[in-house]
Amino acid sequence: MNYTQPMLREGALTDKVAIVTGGGSGLGKAMTKYFLELGAKVVITSRDLEKLKNTAKELEEQTGGKVLCVSCDVRNWDDVEAMKDVTLKEFGKIDILVNNAAGNFISPTERLSHSAFDSILDIVLKGTKNCTLSIGKHWIDNKIAGTVLNIVTTYSWTGSAFVVPSACAKAGVLAMTRSLAVEWAKYNIRFNAIAPGPFPTKGAWERLLPGDLAEKFDMRKKVPLRRVGEHQELANLAAYLVSDFSAFVNGEVVTIDGGEWLQGAGEFNMLEQIPSEMWDMLEMMIKSKKK
Repeated sequence: MNYTQPMLREGALTDKVAIVTGGGSGLGKAMTKYFLELGAKVVITSRDLEKLKNTAKELEEQTGGKVLCVSCDVRNWDDVEAMKDVTLKEFGKIDILVNNAAGNFISPTERLSHSAFDSILDIVLKGTKNCTLSIGKHWIDNKIAGTVLNIVTTYSWTGSAFVVPSACAKAGVLAMTRSLAVEWAKYNIRFNAIAPGPFPTKGAWERLLPGDLAEKFDMRKKVPLRRVGEHQELANLAAYLVSDFSAFVNGEVVTIDGGEWLQGAGEFNMLEQIPSEMWDMLEMMIKSKKK
């Protein structure tokens, strides 16, 4: 067994109904596929219905599972309510909500218009709020247990230059995760989050680092393990956190980044770039001074 293979036992999500926003591509698609393999029925949402249908067809053929496509702009409350109603009509219940829909782009903040800033806040923070409130109220009103998994980032707690709208929005999502984990635990609703490091997805990375920038800024050099993440690794973690195996995990954010953010956080971590020969010289200089 290795990290590119499925982790949980077969049937771990049998009879569960999961909603994955932004489920048509990238990490959302990877999570959806694994949920299906584990026996769940999955609703995938985005604004691009054609992409959703293509993804659903592909995943149903690969897994034999059932995928429901719903066009939904998570920024719009009425869209979210309609998505919830369609899900309940089709599957009769909702057990899991994965708030994965996101938007981001790299830019000096002073170059952003107020509407560009708002667009990221609306998708990430407002969209997560809309889905959480709509489905959470349904669970509470009907005394149904539920699980929410939010996808955040490591700069949710550190902040990051050049992605300020995303950093603000993701920090809000993380605060919501931890706050509702306490407030709604009495309703048997759990909240957790995943903070992924670099998990390359064609669409997202092309938007963030267009042209040859992705090659110039090799993300592997920022990761102590000197590699990027495999989608199955994140899907394994997500499946565990939404499954009943993690029933006592609540209010947690799990970082899966190969140590990337810690390498960037340490004051002297840049010394990793010093070659061993120079360390030999430095050691000799230090010893000579001690004498």
